[in-house]
Amino acid sequence: MSRISDGSRKIMTSRAQAVKLTETGPVSVVIAARNEASSIAATVGAVSGLPHVSEVIVVDDWSSDDTAVRAREAGAAVLRPPVHTGKGGALKHGVKAATGRVILFLDGDLGDSAREAARLLDPVLEGRADMCLGKLVKADPQPQPGDRRGGFGLVKGLARWGTSKLGGLALEEPLSGQRALLREVLERIPAMESGFGVETALNIDVGRLGLKVVEVPVRIRHRVTGRDLSGFLHRGRQFAAVAGVLLKRAVRR
Repeated sequence: MSRISDGSRKIMTSRAQAVKLTETGPVSVVIAARNEASSIAATVGAVSGLPHVSEVIVVDDWSSDDTAVRAREAGAAVLRPPVHTGKGGALKHGVKAATGRVILFLDGDLGDSAREAARLLDPVLEGRADMCLGKLVKADPQPQPGDRRGGFGLVKGLARWGTSKLGGLALEEPLSGQRALLREVLERIPAMESGFGVETALNIDVGRLGLKVVEVPVRIRHRVTGRDLSGFLHRGRQFAAVAGVLLKRAVRR
């Protein structure tokens, strides 16, 4: 859980007042997806049935497969930016079209496990947090045949350090792409970052506003980037993006 100081740290909804629920629901799900044809339909189907979800928006960031077609068939509203924008840019594109008071960001590869995202909504809907992050908990902690080994934690470590030093938040999973937050939060922070640094930037910007951030355990499955050449290149891009975000916000202090 984040470190919360006294004084200016106030929840944007009153702490005694939850988000007002409507018949259609106050939650817009925004999913940035690129080449997720194998899992996007299951992801959309799982979140569409969650309580208070009024719309599911998939932003197809110029996929080369059938991601857009399968997302639309599953019932999502599908958007495509004019150019390839990166993860953060795709999320921004989706937020502009969203109508909900609460925004739920999810990755496109969660499949049926996306239903666990309901756990992220309660703290925000009930007025207990301004932003809630998913903290991944494995359903089976024992390695299974075929499991891929992840990275060495360098990107996460950098994001965790930067979030603490520049945003005042102590987070276990600072890179979590599964998070719910009030729309008002996005309206008060600087423009969202366009690339892989979007989550780290959100952590810092929200922390600097003095808002309440919590982490909730979720049993969500997603694709693990392996320890092969493509995996190391991917993590290298992530590391550079996070480092860039930290440098920009260090200068902005």
